[in-house]
Amino acid sequence: MAWRDSRSSRRRLLVFSGSVVLGIAALVAVGSFGRNLENAIDEEARTLLGADLELTSRQEFTVEEGAFIESRGGEQSREISFSSMIQFPGSGGTRLVQVRSLSGGFPYYGEIETDPADAVGAFRRGEGVLVEESLLIQYGADVGDEIRIGELRTRVAGRLKKVPGETVLFATLAPRVFMSMDRLAETELLRDRSLARFKAYLRFDPAVEMGELMGSIRGELRRLGLRADTVEERQREMGRAMEHLYNFLNLIAMVALLLGGVGVASAVHVHVKQKLNTVAVLRCLGCGVGQTFAIYLIQSMALGALGAAAGACLGVGIQSLLPVIAADLVPFEVPNRIFPGTMLRGVGIGFAVCVLFSLLPLLSVRRIAPLAALRANYEEGTAARRDPAVGFLYLVMAGCVLWFATESTRHWWQGVWFTVGLGVAFALLTGAARLLVLAARWVVRPSLPYVWRQGLANLHRPNNRTVLVLFSVGLGAFLLLMLYLVQHTLVAQLVRPGGEYRGNAVLFEVQPDQRGEVIELVRAQGVEILDEAAVVTMRLSSVKGRSVEELLGSREHRGPRWVLRREYRSTYNDRLRSGEKLVAGTWHERVEPDTEVVPVSLERGIAEDLRVELGDELVFDVQGVPVKTRVASLREVDWRRVQPNFFVVFPRGVLEPAPGFHVLVMRVESPQQSAAMQRAVVNRFPNVSAIDLTLILETMDAVLGKIAFVVRFMALFTVGTGLMVLTAAILAGRFQRIRECVLLRTLGATRGQLRTILMVEYACLGLLASLVAVLLALGAGWALAAFLFEMDFRPPVWPLGVAIVTVTVITVVTGWCASRGILNHPPLEVLRAEA
Repeated sequence: MAWRDSRSSRRRLLVFSGSVVLGIAALVAVGSFGRNLENAIDEEARTLLGADLELTSRQEFTVEEGAFIESRGGEQSREISFSSMIQFPGSGGTRLVQVRSLSGGFPYYGEIETDPADAVGAFRRGEGVLVEESLLIQYGADVGDEIRIGELRTRVAGRLKKVPGETVLFATLAPRVFMSMDRLAETELLRDRSLARFKAYLRFDPAVEMGELMGSIRGELRRLGLRADTVEERQREMGRAMEHLYNFLNLIAMVALLLGGVGVASAVHVHVKQKLNTVAVLRCLGCGVGQTFAIYLIQSMALGALGAAAGACLGVGIQSLLPVIAADLVPFEVPNRIFPGTMLRGVGIGFAVCVLFSLLPLLSVRRIAPLAALRANYEEGTAARRDPAVGFLYLVMAGCVLWFATESTRHWWQGVWFTVGLGVAFALLTGAARLLVLAARWVVRPSLPYVWRQGLANLHRPNNRTVLVLFSVGLGAFLLLMLYLVQHTLVAQLVRPGGEYRGNAVLFEVQPDQRGEVIELVRAQGVEILDEAAVVTMRLSSVKGRSVEELLGSREHRGPRWVLRREYRSTYNDRLRSGEKLVAGTWHERVEPDTEVVPVSLERGIAEDLRVELGDELVFDVQGVPVKTRVASLREVDWRRVQPNFFVVFPRGVLEPAPGFHVLVMRVESPQQSAAMQRAVVNRFPNVSAIDLTLILETMDAVLGKIAFVVRFMALFTVGTGLMVLTAAILAGRFQRIRECVLLRTLGATRGQLRTILMVEYACLGLLASLVAVLLALGAGWALAAFLFEMDFRPPVWPLGVAIVTVTVITVVTGWCASRGILNHPPLEVLRAEA
């Protein structure tokens, strides 16, 4: 009976099944991508580190540390990395890069990919350097060209294309230059006071159990202050990072599927409403409630099965695109394997969503009485009564969404907040649609033009599609706008233009004996110096009378452990900077050089992490000299200001004799002025490095753009689903529209008037959907900026206006395309059907 009854509706039902296709395809594609990622991380685990063990220090390895590393045995390599300027004499270009000098055979797992392929051997022999391929393209350089790093002049041995364990995004932020350790001294850059990172890479025999090894040396590593990284730890870190990406994409796919479920519910509602007479006749002929309900449940299940099958096939195709789209985010090649279990999971979830949403309108079938076949409109009053089963079904659906959300997030509370946020978005969109229906009743006045009265009346007349259209359009637009606002906030808040912190270029590692000449040289280029600070490196020795080693070895310190291990780059000053605010204690401008306990100012956040308060004692190791300090004040620091910011600030009179360097903050008016200033400084002082913050901002924007592209690609599934639901909703009411248009034509309305009526209706729907989407995106963007990123939220105005216009136009165009042919039906055809 289900098969026979569907004969007149099969084509329409097939169209409606498309509502869930994209959502299921997204689930299948993301699920397979996640499994492939997991397998790739397992298979490429060793290449993520390039060695079995990595030991890192901020200072050059001491004799004791070197002896400890050598005693571990195995095959070993050394690396010294630091930031410096590279010069291209051919083009005159300069750029801050990460110089990495290597000795030994690192990487032991994976290979450094270069062009030409034999360039790795040349750089290891000291016959040139490897330069990031994007950097060579930017400055028009090629293999064989001369470059300068510090005092070293050498040639480009090859283009650096890929390094094991590092992504393209890393290279975008910090272009790399690889050189042999044998050539490092020629640069004359690595001084005792330089900011460098020292690493040792070790490869052991496969029989060595790394867990046991790390357990035996962990105490010694802590005592020496060496940071250790193993393949297993790097694998866990990469797994966590990729898990966040996978979970986020999975949630977006689920939103698309839920939106598709709404479309299916609408389709089944229309289908059942057209079958009311059939149901009533079946009841008159003795068909039970359960049998009647089963007929249409089978049809709905078939609808879901077809959509699930089509979605699975489409998902397999999309699966092959995700590794390509996310290539810049992953430091290895992700395979493209098909996992039947993952496909079945996506199909199962999609099918379940389809059936659950279908049950909502199907429940009304149980309440249709046989009398409905004999007396018109009898069922309307009956169906209007509340059905307890509907409330129970809503609870089941909410529970399923909550289960999926908690399964797809790292912490259960994140899943709860996602479910609550999704419920709020659904409720606001539905509430806005119902308000539009009420407003349409109130707005329609006899004074309005005829076509406007008819178009607005269509929003509240029986069989209107207002709620579904606004819901489908608004949800897709909301997701895309939210992603855009988050990206804009992250980039725009990195540096605030104008005002008192309008610096956009920084010179650092200016040695004390170079400071005066550098300042004169910069001013000679017409560049304004806005701020400067001395920087002195130091480490914590003890906190409140307990040594750092003791605190690290105990569990009493509940704050993050990095605050105890880190190297502090502190300064001395007699005033607060413009981005600093004193929140507690007393500020000390100057003390005598022989002061036994120096009063210092701590940034409030670092004080909380160290678990110290006003009056607590800290001892710093200032490059071998212990300095006792007392927390005299706490500051609040705006870290986004382009100015030197510090965790620890000493008063003047103590640190001046300590080895250190200076940082200068400047304002350049153009890229040309910035390039000229950098060339002049670097040519005379090769050890000085420059940062062009406008270039950094462009780079950050590009990085965030690549990440956002992956997310937007998945968000497009929601947008596509919304358009399909919109189209299906319009097609569902097509017969009603044909009937109305024919009756209006019979009463004398022209085709032009009918077109305008349709345009007014869809324009109102699109306009309100876009307005609600903008409000939701603003609310979500503010919440993310305030609570997740802790940034000020200042959304752009004109892009939101463009979004409102664009969404409205898309809604009108989609509505018009789906309504084509309505005006072509002859009036006599419908009038005969009415008769």
